[in-house]
Amino acid sequence: MVYFDDGTNRSRNKRYRRNTINLFLSLVIGVVLGAFLFAVALPKLIELDLLPYQFYVVSEQGNIVGQMMHTTQEESTYKLDPIRPVSVDIATQVTSIVERVTPAVVGVENLQTKSFNFWDQASYDGGTGSGVIYRKEADRAYIVTNHHVIEGADQIEIILEDDTRLIAELKGSDLYTDLAVLEVDGTHIDVVIELGNSELTKVGEPVIAIGNPLGLGLSGSVTQGIISGTQRSIPQDFSGDGLADWQADVIQTDAAINPGNSGGALINMQGQLIGINSMKINQEAVEGIGFAIPINEALPVIQELEQTGQVTRAFLGVEAYSLIDVPKTEWKRSLQLPDHVMGGIYIQSVEPFTPADYAGLQPYDVIVELDGEPVHTIVDLRKFLYQKKQPGDTMVVDFYRMGQAEQVIVELTKQ
Repeated sequence: MVYFDDGTNRSRNKRYRRNTINLFLSLVIGVVLGAFLFAVALPKLIELDLLPYQFYVVSEQGNIVGQMMHTTQEESTYKLDPIRPVSVDIATQVTSIVERVTPAVVGVENLQTKSFNFWDQASYDGGTGSGVIYRKEADRAYIVTNHHVIEGADQIEIILEDDTRLIAELKGSDLYTDLAVLEVDGTHIDVVIELGNSELTKVGEPVIAIGNPLGLGLSGSVTQGIISGTQRSIPQDFSGDGLADWQADVIQTDAAINPGNSGGALINMQGQLIGINSMKINQEAVEGIGFAIPINEALPVIQELEQTGQVTRAFLGVEAYSLIDVPKTEWKRSLQLPDHVMGGIYIQSVEPFTPADYAGLQPYDVIVELDGEPVHTIVDLRKFLYQKKQPGDTMVVDFYRMGQAEQVIVELTKQ
């Protein structure tokens, strides 16, 4: 077959060659222009602070470990914005602590006996709480709990993590510090809690509470929170008369503490015992306010209860009340106090043959200072006697009698 060229193919070939040449020239010009901008123009713009730049620092493993940023002079010269990959597995840390510590936190059951008649008696559950195994010696183990957990008990049982029940012997308890010490057979006990230092706790520090809230059905419950306050003074009314009999010095935490948690452990992130869970504010509008007895405050009491069964305190021998509980009109009329007296405690009665009696103190004397320290309430008097004095110590008492300032020295005895 024969084809005739009418010029159409020749025209198409010319256009193709022309387009190819144009594309090649465009590519060459683009490469040259890009090289010029990168090699000459870009450094010049950076040098003149007309163009910010940013680059990343990459490790050998390909992770971004840093970032360098350069901005214009009007803002700042150089900023180093480190990007450090941090891998903190809080869940693993907490679970590890809980796994290690939980066997040292036990259930405490208060068993009481009720007599219906001479022949008919029945035992019933007087309440449950928690305790902490703090020491083991030979085949005996020692547990600290709250006084109010075992109060009134005819028999106390300890429930271990594996549900083993042990009969506990009450070594001693103390109302004011709300602490009690129990002794049990240590044959089945392998874990003893490590004691921390509550004086080193800081506000905001994470803590863990372990105990048996709402009974043994929820034994070993764990809650987590922070330290909300390290030195809280909480008034306590033991007599039920609406007046404070004592002020407990406690750690405040927002870790959930519920009935049954009492006597349980407050743990720091090293797995150390820093407090004995004791109470919470139980009001409808209040959440996340619980309290624990600092271990540094508790330890001397625990040791004394273990060794002697009671806490020995200095004794004065007076029945006294805070002056603020007396109507202000009686300060002048009945007690004849000078106007500058703003507080103190007045003596209602003096027990015979006591240090106060021997020193010559009388009813309606108003004590204003002990060893030069002002006292304003009956709590101040008790805390001074119980925390700063020992039986056999002497104490300087400044007081007013019928408006006259007097002073005596009292030799304290054992309560």
